[in-house]
Amino acid sequence: MSDRKAQELSAPDVLARLADVLEARRAADPGSSYAARLFERGTDAILKKVGEEATEVVMAAKDGAPERIVAETADLWFHTMILLTHFGLRPADVLAELERREGQSGLDEKALRGARGAAGE
Repeated sequence: MSDRKAQELSAPDVLARLADVLEARRAADPGSSYAARLFERGTDAILKKVGEEATEVVMAAKDGAPERIVAETADLWFHTMILLTHFGLRPADVLAELERREGQSGLDEKALRGARGAAGE
């Protein structure tokens, strides 16, 4: 098995471990934990960080800088994990949704989401 494939297989484990750490940080002293500080500041502060990190990923990709793309994506994932934890969600929830969509055309899935949204209006 290639190193890259082994890393991909262990990715859900890394995310689950990070989720455990972030869950513990919810109760930590905001003066000693960056994540605890974000949790204390609330949804708007967390959303602001997710937006900032997403923009930084776009800028890194626009520059065509692979190392920066990886680093900025790691920052985005980290802050997205804080968002998930804030709402009581886990990486497994997102992975289950991706698995549900596996093998489905992206165009079909998008059309289905649009139909569900219109039905709820």
